[in-house]
Amino acid sequence: MPRSVKIQFQLSWLLALLFTHIDISAQKYDVAAFYWPAYHYEPRIEFLFPEKKGEWEIIYKSKPKEPGHLQPKVPVWGYQDEANPREMNKKITAAVEHGVNTFIFDWYWYERKPFLESCLNDGFLKANKGRMKFYIMWANHDATSYWDTRNPRKDSVVWKGGVNRAEFDKVTDRIIARYFKNPSYYKIDGKPVFCLYELQTLIDGLGGAEPTRLALDDFRRKVRVAGFPGLHLQGILWSALPANINGVPGDKIQTQDKVLSFFGFNSITNYCWAHLQNPEGDYEKWADASTNMWTNFTRDFSIPYFPNLTIGWDANPRYPFKAGYITNPAPEKFEKYLRKAKAFVDQHPKQPRLVTINAWNEWSEGSYLEPDTTHNMKYLEAVKRVFGSQK
Repeated sequence: MPRSVKIQFQLSWLLALLFTHIDISAQKYDVAAFYWPAYHYEPRIEFLFPEKKGEWEIIYKSKPKEPGHLQPKVPVWGYQDEANPREMNKKITAAVEHGVNTFIFDWYWYERKPFLESCLNDGFLKANKGRMKFYIMWANHDATSYWDTRNPRKDSVVWKGGVNRAEFDKVTDRIIARYFKNPSYYKIDGKPVFCLYELQTLIDGLGGAEPTRLALDDFRRKVRVAGFPGLHLQGILWSALPANINGVPGDKIQTQDKVLSFFGFNSITNYCWAHLQNPEGDYEKWADASTNMWTNFTRDFSIPYFPNLTIGWDANPRYPFKAGYITNPAPEKFEKYLRKAKAFVDQHPKQPRLVTINAWNEWSEGSYLEPDTTHNMKYLEAVKRVFGSQK
């Protein structure tokens, strides 16, 4: 190859790389996948997962409950240790290359200390190097026997999710210091986004509506003291979001919207469609019923609703008996609802272009973007076709 031609070829190759990078960073939509951080060794649940591989242990041991039931789900990348930054690097790289530019980490606090935090601290934060955004969803529900595949009762409480005011202050101080101040933390209008899973559990633990409002107001104050313009408080919309407030004299709050306004929430999304519609049977029927609710959400709430997409549902790895599941999810069907979400966002230009997805890795509930041996990378490729940057 003549030297001039070789130089021209190299320059073209470098420009292609440059423009590819620009395309990724200039993505017009924020696609945020919930991340379930249970695939690493956590000493506090060794009684459930004695092989020290986290919830992978129930994934590779799962059995079909009936003919045609696609179990076990097998990850293409193997049973990775997500607390290892080398393993997490593979996840981050695949995410950003396919248009998933944000992870929403399920975050836990039980018995006065954090739980399942090593994935975020030791895996993601060490591997990320500014490539994608992240934010926290405080999954403040009770820890129950739902995680115990051997127990046919799924409501036995292991640890309570509610906290008193002293614990709430410890949680929020930790979140501000460790995460909000990280340059990759996801913000809206400069305000760090903090998502709360169960408002009612928070109210119960803090002793009522007024103490909860005071605690949240103080959280906002601390965020401003830390140098931010404020806090963006996001709620998860489902039955655990109360529609009324007891014990507030003179207030007639009888809708979920008024409850959110009382506590100063800034936006809502869903965690998964299983919270909205019974997860059993045909995927498209389930998806239509769930996404058709978006119009009501925008009508019934005075704060932005960010559309949620769910890939599938099959929680049978957690059950000793057959539980209901979605029978026929597929990447091409999922893509149809990705496009519906994009259209919804485009129809609401005054709010941030944010879409949430359940999930990056809910393997135990059958809803994950990570490649498996059935579909390989096709779910991620669907996201890229719809939301990835165009050259």
